Amino acid sequence: MRESLEAYFKDLDGTCPHNLYDMMLSCFEKPLLETVMTQAGDNQSKAAEWLGLNRNTLRKKLQGLGLAD
Repeated sequence: MRESLEAYFKDLDGTCPHNLYDMMLSCFEKPLLETVMTQAGDNQSKAAEWLGLNRNTLRKKLQGLGLAD
């Protein structure tokens, strides 16, 4: 992750980044949730516990990323 960020800043070549936090979240949140849901056998309660999230929060995130109905 650190190497990717350093490469990103190098590629910017002095240009000021924009919405960096949201960009980084979008890069890792979907694969994280996909992997955790798979490991939890698609059990949202278990996945939410593992992630330290409320189940409703997890459900909203999954829906927002197109990973749940």
